[in-house]
Amino acid sequence: MRSTRWKAASRAAIALAGAGALAASMALFATAPASAGTTLGASAAEKGRYFGTAVAGFKLSDSAYTTILNREFNMVTAENEMKMNATEPQQGQFSYGAADQIVNHARSRGMSVRGHTLAWHSQQPGWMESMSGSALRQAMLNHVTQVATHFRGQVVAWDVVNEAFADGSSGGRRDSNLQRTGNDWIEAAFRAARAADPGAKLCYNDYNTDNWTHAKTQGVYNMVRDFKARGVPIDCVGFQSHFNNESPYVSNYRTTLSSFAALGVDVQITELDIQGASASTYRSVVEDCLAVARCNGITVWGIRDSDSWRASQTPLLFNSNGSKKPAYDAVLAALNNGTTPTDPPTDPPTDPPTDPPTDPPTTPPPGPGGCTATVSVNQWTGGFVANVRVTAGSSALSGWTVTIALPSGATVTNAWSANRSGNTGTTNWTNVAYNGQVGAGQSTEYGFQANGTAGSLSPTCSAR
Repeated sequence: MRSTRWKAASRAAIALAGAGALAASMALFATAPASAGTTLGASAAEKGRYFGTAVAGFKLSDSAYTTILNREFNMVTAENEMKMNATEPQQGQFSYGAADQIVNHARSRGMSVRGHTLAWHSQQPGWMESMSGSALRQAMLNHVTQVATHFRGQVVAWDVVNEAFADGSSGGRRDSNLQRTGNDWIEAAFRAARAADPGAKLCYNDYNTDNWTHAKTQGVYNMVRDFKARGVPIDCVGFQSHFNNESPYVSNYRTTLSSFAALGVDVQITELDIQGASASTYRSVVEDCLAVARCNGITVWGIRDSDSWRASQTPLLFNSNGSKKPAYDAVLAALNNGTTPTDPPTDPPTDPPTDPPTDPPTTPPPGPGGCTATVSVNQWTGGFVANVRVTAGSSALSGWTVTIALPSGATVTNAWSANRSGNTGTTNWTNVAYNGQVGAGQSTEYGFQANGTAGSLSPTCSAR
């Protein structure tokens, strides 16, 4: 979920004729991974853009996965490994091993890296979720500073803040623990990120902001306009662009991109996936980006359908066996054909759709000694994501095991911050190196994605 001061291993400048704003913002960019016009990254680079993908660190041992990654893409986003619960599992104790693995893989092959994400209401470590007020504000700013400093010079852009606006018709901020520290928390996060890494582009990233007429889109637009007017260091806006039957691609998508660009920020498509991988819709999205001079690039949220968080919707450019889909051909053709940039039109806002909220988990009090586990689920048609919180009892943990019985038809396809045994039926989950030590009464989290229906998951936890 970022931005655009794209540095290359070769640091080759790429000139884009007739698009001065884009050329200026793209002066440093990753060299194309293959001969121009034959892969997504190479074709995008010819247009002064990048074409990237989300990467899961544990899949870097899959040769079929890395073959496509290394051949096709010139930008990488860590899917989960740079999020708050992964990089600071215990307060003041930072863990970068999984993220460093992805960064090193990308940069050693001439790919650039987008950082995702520094501040978010979701996937916070348990210790942060229990904080509030000035203590939380300071902890958030310290996290932003420490993580951005660690990756300084390695990450070309950051999603500084992710998903801070509410769904629905208000156009206002999401109610979250971070928002309750004060309405200036987003500005504070951006200023801290700029101080920590002056060379990285700083982005705001969100979903369901694709339709120019929606209140949420207008709310983000007004914030960015205010930030630019007051000199808050925001360089770019990310549009996640998860298109499906409930949130389809809309014809004014190009209007949205160009209207934000007219504020003086770059725009990126940061988490693209399209239900059914419609070739015509993928082509339209690429053409819309190419038509806006400050649209610097596109990231798809995964490589193969089996890697997707919405695998049952088959939303990506490669089949699960690694073969190219018609959507891949449509994207490559659109990149090679190109489009002339246009000036942004403006349209008045109308009422937005609403999205179903997900219920937060409830955490029972930890038992004496040992540990407890609770789970929160985000379910959609054909799949779900589960976030599991492990809480220590009256004694600190040096390791833990969680057992979860999955219902018939549910199969784990992806996981983070835990080792697992089994993908169906009874699954066992154990801590990884950075989250086994849990203080008495404190919590840590891991998560997984699965096909099928979650039903009523009842995790059990034991200390080890």
